[in-house]
Amino acid sequence: MSTVTASPEERTAELEARIRQAPEKFRVMTGDRPTGPLHLGHYFGTLHNRVRLQDLGVEVFVIIADYQVLTDRDVAERLAEHMEAMLLDYLAVGIDPARSTVFNHSAVPALNQLMLPFLSLVSVAELNRNPTVKDEIAHSRQSAVSGLMFTYPVHQAADILFCKGNLVPVGQDQLPHLEVTRTVARRFNERYGAVFPEPDALLSAAPLLLGTDGTKMSKSRGNSIALGATADETARLIKGAQTDAERHITYEPETRPGVASLVLLAALCLDRDPHAVAEEIGGGGAAALKRTVTDAVNSRMAPIRARRAEYAQDMGYVRSVLRAGNERADAVAAATLDEVRGVMGGVL
Repeated sequence: MSTVTASPEERTAELEARIRQAPEKFRVMTGDRPTGPLHLGHYFGTLHNRVRLQDLGVEVFVIIADYQVLTDRDVAERLAEHMEAMLLDYLAVGIDPARSTVFNHSAVPALNQLMLPFLSLVSVAELNRNPTVKDEIAHSRQSAVSGLMFTYPVHQAADILFCKGNLVPVGQDQLPHLEVTRTVARRFNERYGAVFPEPDALLSAAPLLLGTDGTKMSKSRGNSIALGATADETARLIKGAQTDAERHITYEPETRPGVASLVLLAALCLDRDPHAVAEEIGGGGAAALKRTVTDAVNSRMAPIRARRAEYAQDMGYVRSVLRAGNERADAVAAATLDEVRGVMGGVL
């Protein structure tokens, strides 16, 4: 008799129900590369969800992936500045260091040491077939693709498994990376003994926000609205956003992506349906749309900006949050590495 495998969407719905029933059974691992300012796409795509899971009672680990900055660029520019800005954003949106662990790669050597046994569990061919790696290579900023790019999914496996994370919030495009992690965990357990969970994907329902130029919102493309932007900067960026020649505003993502993304941004900020927002603007045209979006974004971001400015006045505290998170993550990673050494016969 054949077994029907649940789709990622069905599995996510099941996981959400289990999280509400017993959040303490889950440990989430997620994070960002400090390559530039976090923006509204990050807020609605991932940051808001991390705070939601934290507030439900799930244990959350958030990595500032400083080592992975070098996967697609030759140098790590303004790294310290970007890391501190990221910490400010995390605290401002509601990441609570009393309930979530924020840390960075370079402070947790035991995590990175797990890369060695993990790399022995996957083949070059498997890494070469990874569609996410192919896409990242295509958009790489390096003059030549480094070996680190190919090991990126295995490094992510170490990120997730060092703390025995069993839940990873991802978008559809990150599912191949998570499958590498599941493969690594399964093969390690089969070869050496049961140590690691096979983490589940918690699919993000967040729709895609385009940048002000109509392409994917990105830290490196200069087309995003940073969380740290002022109200005036936000107004200027939205005023320059790409729309189209049709005056009547509708929400049609397929045929009017620039307009639809602005409508969606307003709707997300207002907690409203985008179709209703578009209908309300109607014949007001692009000018009315941009006024609506500007007011909605500035209203939604005002308390976050205020908290960010307050934290920025005490960078000693902000840095202490990272130090404490690094100590916590280092202790967890060291315990996991000891366990790995034990089942592998002390070869590490």
